[in-house]
Amino acid sequence: ISGYDSELEGGMKYEPVFFFHEILTENRPLLDLIDADYTYINRRLSRHYKVKGEFREQPKRIEIADDPHRGGLVSMAAILAVSSHPHRTSPVLRGKWILETLLGETPPPPPPNVPPLEEEQLSDQPQTLRQRLEQHRADPTCATCHDKMDPLGFGLENYDVLGRWRNEEDGQPVDAHATMPDGTEFEGPEELKKILMGRKNQIVRHLTRKMLGYALARGLTYEDYCTVDSIVEDLKANNYASHRLLMGIVESTPFRYKSRSSGQETTESEEPISN
Repeated sequence: ISGYDSELEGGMKYEPVFFFHEILTENRPLLDLIDADYTYINRRLSRHYKVKGEFREQPKRIEIADDPHRGGLVSMAAILAVSSHPHRTSPVLRGKWILETLLGETPPPPPPNVPPLEEEQLSDQPQTLRQRLEQHRADPTCATCHDKMDPLGFGLENYDVLGRWRNEEDGQPVDAHATMPDGTEFEGPEELKKILMGRKNQIVRHLTRKMLGYALARGLTYEDYCTVDSIVEDLKANNYASHRLLMGIVESTPFRYKSRSSGQETTESEEPISN
């Protein structure tokens, strides 16, 4: 891929790691995952993002309040690259990543015998990727899921396969306009993040489920969801501070009474894990 090198790879890899580390260590709001006015970039990533300043190979924290193109996970090069194909963007994959990873809505697998998107132009009239996708999803059996995924991905089309900002694709203006299934229209990543912020409780709830499951080293049971509800309500009352999520998990009954050996819940006679 043009412009890709090991230093850029390192910058892309560590940006979300350093970013999430600050959220946890500095008790930042979990909503920073959706939109934030800071990030961590190194020298190579600063050129990639066209950010001016003095940088080295080690990532450093920068304020990006004045950069409308960056902020939060969905604008990070690493996220945009892993949700693309090797040589082109994929609104489908990017929309699926948001739907599944942030919102916790796993779409069903595609129905059998659905032909793949044609990568080559089959007519003399040039078509954009979006136009080919619109034709591909015209089948009603495909539209049910694609109507949920594709608009989210279309909102990120200003980012190329490596997350660089672009206004044109193959000589044509990028079309980042999209319409959600409920009729809500938006354009570009700024307005997409506003939509995601409107679903912040769903995102935080999914994150809480994942973190609790990780802490318990098992899938969640019906009873565990009472704990999830309690933690989410506490987060809402405390500005979604990340430490409230951590404390909510370690002080919860499922965590304190979990088995030390098998990962299953203990019996009533077993002692809780001490704080």
